[in-house]
Amino acid sequence: MQYNKERILSRLMEMIQIDSVSYKEGPMTDYLQKYFEDRGYEVYRDQAGKAVGGDHSGNLLIHIPGTMEGESICLNAHQDTVEPGIGIVPVLEDGKLKSSGDTILAADDKSGIAIMLELLEVLKETGTPHRDMYYLFTICEESGMYGAKNFDYSKIPTKNIFSLDGAGNLGFILKSGAGKDVLTITFHGKSAHGGIEPEKGINAINAAALAISKVKFGRIDPETTSNIGRIEGGAATNIVTDKVTFTCEVRSHSQAQIEAQVQKIMDACQEAAAEFGATVDIDVDHFCPPHKPDLDGFLTKATVRALELEGITPEYHISNGSGDSNIFSGHGFDCSGISTGMFNVHTTGEYLDLAVFEQAFNVTWRIVTEPLD
Repeated sequence: MQYNKERILSRLMEMIQIDSVSYKEGPMTDYLQKYFEDRGYEVYRDQAGKAVGGDHSGNLLIHIPGTMEGESICLNAHQDTVEPGIGIVPVLEDGKLKSSGDTILAADDKSGIAIMLELLEVLKETGTPHRDMYYLFTICEESGMYGAKNFDYSKIPTKNIFSLDGAGNLGFILKSGAGKDVLTITFHGKSAHGGIEPEKGINAINAAALAISKVKFGRIDPETTSNIGRIEGGAATNIVTDKVTFTCEVRSHSQAQIEAQVQKIMDACQEAAAEFGATVDIDVDHFCPPHKPDLDGFLTKATVRALELEGITPEYHISNGSGDSNIFSGHGFDCSGISTGMFNVHTTGEYLDLAVFEQAFNVTWRIVTEPLD
């Protein structure tokens, strides 16, 4: 299906110029709400922005009643961008959309939003039968999927969520996405003069170092990784450090492996604290669960079929990244998704390949309009 290239590009460039970094997506939320209400759709808007410490932004859900039988589907894209994302000026050059200066482009994920809006325009213009659809636009995906974590999923009566938030060329089919726990660990010792009476102190750094030495970090097994990201504490060389904090994470495609590795870290910290006479506080943030698509389910089959009909060979991969789909999966949804043609995301070299972007539209069109044999 051929989309209106002038219209979709114009709308995409318009949205790119709406500043919407994480926690400040309010203008983008307003824009989308008006777009759908102007076309007669009822828009559900929650208060997720305020709930996560942001502005008046919110997750948006729009029901687009279907005109054909078959599985229903929810299309998803996120409203927020990373920094530097203020004052973006998009420039079209040699079939690619780029930013003109020292900002990101914001194709992540306004290219996904643009596909969803153009899809609706073409469906209305052509009267093409389509599945019962829901459009879900989340906030704060980039900052930790906090919009998705604060959404009421009882409002989505379908089991299929299709995200337009991938990077690179089309063909990537996700077999498994890693879940993640993040630990913040603080050791408390006792300060003393390091030169005159060190024996009266309890060095929290020593306790933390012992704990870290007791645990394997890095590649744990083919499905599991663990990493220390930050350690801080102490003041001067002549003071026995009474407090030190380090943060680490555990990622795995197995929830059982996440829990097992987290327990090893916690046990090592408790043992090290006891050995030095220190105490330890451990905070575990269950950041996101693993994401396991149903490879025999409707959504993956429909995605594979649409790719093949567009002449694209599907390739199955696993990913150690995370996104809104991890949260959706944790709520019992089956999830899939594709790239929108964005490259070098989260950098000032980000660009959107418009040829791949058009392929992404075509794949999405097939998924929502063609029956699955």
